[in-house]
Amino acid sequence: MRLSTRIGLAVGVTVPLLVLASGWLLLRLVDHDLHRAEDDHLRSRAAAVAPEARALLRASAGGRPKAADTRERQLFSSALDVGVRVVGPDGTFSGGPQPDASVRLPDRAALAPVTVRDGTTSWRALARPLTTARGSGTLWVFAPNAADQAQLRLVRRRVLATTLLAAPVSGLLAWALATGATGPLRRLGRRTAGLDPRASATRLRHEPSGVTEVDDLAATLHTVLARYDEQTARTAEALDTARSFSAAAAHELRTPLMSMGTNLDILAAHPGLAEPDRTEVVTDLRHEHARLLGLLVMLRELGRGDLVEADALRTVDLTEVADAAAAEARRRTPDALITVDAPAGLTVHGWEPGLRLLFDNLLANALAHGRDADGRARVAVGLRETDTEVVITVDDHGPGVPAEERGRVFERFRRGPASTGSGLGLTLVAQQAALHGGGATVTDGPDGTGARFRVRMPRTGGDLPAHRDWLIHTAGTNRSQSFPKDGP
Repeated sequence: MRLSTRIGLAVGVTVPLLVLASGWLLLRLVDHDLHRAEDDHLRSRAAAVAPEARALLRASAGGRPKAADTRERQLFSSALDVGVRVVGPDGTFSGGPQPDASVRLPDRAALAPVTVRDGTTSWRALARPLTTARGSGTLWVFAPNAADQAQLRLVRRRVLATTLLAAPVSGLLAWALATGATGPLRRLGRRTAGLDPRASATRLRHEPSGVTEVDDLAATLHTVLARYDEQTARTAEALDTARSFSAAAAHELRTPLMSMGTNLDILAAHPGLAEPDRTEVVTDLRHEHARLLGLLVMLRELGRGDLVEADALRTVDLTEVADAAAAEARRRTPDALITVDAPAGLTVHGWEPGLRLLFDNLLANALAHGRDADGRARVAVGLRETDTEVVITVDDHGPGVPAEERGRVFERFRRGPASTGSGLGLTLVAQQAALHGGGATVTDGPDGTGARFRVRMPRTGGDLPAHRDWLIHTAGTNRSQSFPKDGP
């Protein structure tokens, strides 16, 4: 059922009920006013005939029939348009319109006007006590209710007629008004009926209609469609990431798996292989296993970075993250000298697991490739801050990175000549730097030897990159920047 029809029916039912309720109240008020006017008239007539009624009681009590007859005629003449009944010790005198003598009258102590019924006729009656030297009695004054009832019936008929007329008129009027008022809603419905977010990129275009509810509904629909588009994009991105993960894993796992298969074939085909050769094959298997495990871990972390949401970002104490990463690196490499120079309480807005990955991989790279000529590992981690950004540096004393290679070391699966790693550690560093709105670069060490890896990121963070697919793209997505060498 249409909204305008519902409104028309609701008003068509409600308005007659209100008219009936108002009519009932009007009848009560009219009845009260008529009774009050009639009661005032009875009181005035009772006051006018009371002296004649007392004279009649005195004459009838004195045994003077002629005088009593004269007083009775005078009493009825002064009564005019009301009925009069005088009840005394010597008899009852009545005249004018009044109930039958058989109708029981209320107690005379009830001095207020009352209603007395004689069959289908009702009377308004008022009693007044009479006291004389020769006795006491009661004066009754009566007036018929016929005129009042006629007026009440007239009002009642008019109320019913108004009610019957109000039902269709108010319903049709409400339907017409509701049809006009819901016009913007129907137009909005027609515009949204053809929208199919699965098959078309066309979206709702709503011009303000001046109707608050319709404009709010249009804004809600626009928000819902925008969220649908956002979730669709994120789902597609997640599917692309999953496909990329599968492709990258298959490509990178193929070589170590083939090598492991070859070694396993050798062991199976030569059960009596000499111990030195057997040890060499087993060692190769362990190395390949470790490489596979490391590769899978790195791919998983890249996937996590591609799918992180904005609500995972919060205020992170970068100094604590750096200290924790350095402590773990010292535990794994007891012979390394690792120092951290950072102010206490340095914070950024970021993803804490990702920042920990950044430090872990910078330290792992420095420990793996930054040993000096004597084989010692000396790594210095530095954190500096400005009003707008934080700068992270990791210095080693190794051979450094050739200038022609510095732009490619962050690429996916880029390994040095003697590297046994997955080739994804520095890619993770670049990913996390870009994820936090900054970039990563590599230069010569501060004293001209070794390498310095520098990461800069804003302190307050920013919007996450619109597109992230580090599993299959690196250079095109890396937001690394060229910073001056004399910077922090």
